[in-house]
Amino acid sequence: MSRTWIVNAALPVHYQVRVVDGLLDPNNRTLLEAGATQRSGTLRRLVVIDALVDRLYGVQLRHYFQHHGVKYQILALPISETDKTMESVFSVVKAINEFGIARRHEPIIAMGGGVLMDIVGLAASLYRRSTPYVRVPTTLIGLVDAGVGAKTGVNHSSHKNRLGTYFPAKDTLLDRSFLRTLDTRHIVNGLAEILKIALIKDRTLFELLERYGTTLIEERFQGRTPESDQAAKQVIDRAITGMLEELELNLWEHKLERVVDYGHTFSPTVEMLALPELLHGEAVNIDMALTTVISAQRGLINLEERDRIFSLMRKLDLPVYHRLCEPTVLEEALADTVRHRDGLQRLPLAIGIGSACFVNDVQPSELREAISTLRELDSDSQLTLEAAHA
Repeated sequence: MSRTWIVNAALPVHYQVRVVDGLLDPNNRTLLEAGATQRSGTLRRLVVIDALVDRLYGVQLRHYFQHHGVKYQILALPISETDKTMESVFSVVKAINEFGIARRHEPIIAMGGGVLMDIVGLAASLYRRSTPYVRVPTTLIGLVDAGVGAKTGVNHSSHKNRLGTYFPAKDTLLDRSFLRTLDTRHIVNGLAEILKIALIKDRTLFELLERYGTTLIEERFQGRTPESDQAAKQVIDRAITGMLEELELNLWEHKLERVVDYGHTFSPTVEMLALPELLHGEAVNIDMALTTVISAQRGLINLEERDRIFSLMRKLDLPVYHRLCEPTVLEEALADTVRHRDGLQRLPLAIGIGSACFVNDVQPSELREAISTLRELDSDSQLTLEAAHA
């Protein structure tokens, strides 16, 4: 006699993303209370922090905990895309064991950029099958992208984020004052993910970037005037809102047509092959430039819109081409994406500025034509840049 048991269960998901000013101000208790169920007695916190961030903010962080009588341990990790490995995850696990964390009410604090938050998130999801953690992003890409979703992951066998889980932080605390010490390249890196949201769903955000993009880079989103401060707040708010609107209804990616995958079809392969030359956002923008050309070839974007998009990319100092944009590389990248997306391309393409569709029929000949056009557009921009500096 055969029998079948069917188990139906739902996993409720609740997490919050908050804008917090002055996070490390001793008068601000937000960091103490975030993600915790126990808020009295002796507080204990394990902090995993990017080593560079620790050099910049470590003294302030330690003073904050000492002021509040918190028993703490800080693990400072040197972090780059090449460090996004299971070895780094095991380093976090070792620190958790040594600290002896009470996993129900002593959340791990992850303080750094997207790579660090992905590493800590994966460690937290695996440690005793789930340990709460709090994200404190210190980069622009962390604020608007890596810090607000549910995915964790590390690279494996030359593939980006090949190992990972869905495990959102209990709380994400966004304090844009951390961007004051971010170098220009990493500000620009984050702007690529903001531009992604603008291109596929938010024309107003695109126009804000056109108007204020250069100022935002120069001021590192700190808002030195009331107008630029309001622009910085609007750009970050619209980028996060757009991202969360797409994620909330499809957090576990049961539906594989995701407009937030725009710029993430070819870029994982290009980024990993180019390491450490390209940052994540730079690779994403090259992908978006390529697919903008494909949209134009299909008549989904007119030439005026195409040139307007490329003009903004250049204004933001984002790369639009890389020597790895060759047919063999990009065709294999597309094939790998098809495997990832369950047998179909599910390739998001922009329709005009601020809307998108999905296609499943991009052919090698079409891709080669787009690469050729992209190379010409990049060459034209380089000649213009040289003339401007002559």
